[in-house]
Amino acid sequence: MAELHILPSTEETAQAKAKFVATLAEECLGTQGKFTIALSGGSTPRRLYQILASPPHAETIAWDRWHIFWSDERCVPPDHQDSNFRMARQALLDHVPIPPAQVYRMRGEVAPEEAAREYETAVLNVFQTPVPSFDLILLGIGDDGHTASLFPGSEALRENHRLVMANLAPSPPVHRITFTLPLINAAKVVAFLDTDESKAEVLRRVLEPAPQEDVLPSAMVRPTQGTVHWFLTKEAASLLTTKSRHS
Repeated sequence: MAELHILPSTEETAQAKAKFVATLAEECLGTQGKFTIALSGGSTPRRLYQILASPPHAETIAWDRWHIFWSDERCVPPDHQDSNFRMARQALLDHVPIPPAQVYRMRGEVAPEEAAREYETAVLNVFQTPVPSFDLILLGIGDDGHTASLFPGSEALRENHRLVMANLAPSPPVHRITFTLPLINAAKVVAFLDTDESKAEVLRRVLEPAPQEDVLPSAMVRPTQGTVHWFLTKEAASLLTTKSRHS
């Protein structure tokens, strides 16, 4: 069952999610001494990262025990305007003291298959378990219901064994690297963020699908042992029924 956090504005939604991330990180650090998180890309989470990198979170979070990954990346160099790493670096990483060795970048500048294999190995080396379980995976949702770089009908969406794959997007940059559903659904917590009113219909299809509708990739995110949270503005959640709406 998805837990919805519906806020009046884009800023309040980002603030609520930042508090959620900071609180979860503190809890994890108290029980296991480190916090593993996979960031999402695109433009929507930029404000979330900026809030985390600003007072009061910037001073109270134990950044030296964070381990930063990405749930997907565009196959571009790290300084390219489309790079998810570049956005996170500008909004968050350049402003907080996370040890560089604990920031695990997807190498979008190399061949996609090579980058995917390399990243899967890096994840396995850090977690030292066949099925890694992230403390938190951040995700977004596209107009077509995709999440990470798992697009409707794409090969990676059907993968049952590999943790990271090269995949193709319907729009440029076409080549992507992405977490697969087995890795995403092994997470302890997954948290989506959407503040766009134009996503209201696709959110309804994901969270309250009609019987005859196709299952969209975002709806396939169902953590086996974990929880999934949706941080939405009232506008983005406007087509959801009142029974499932709460803050």
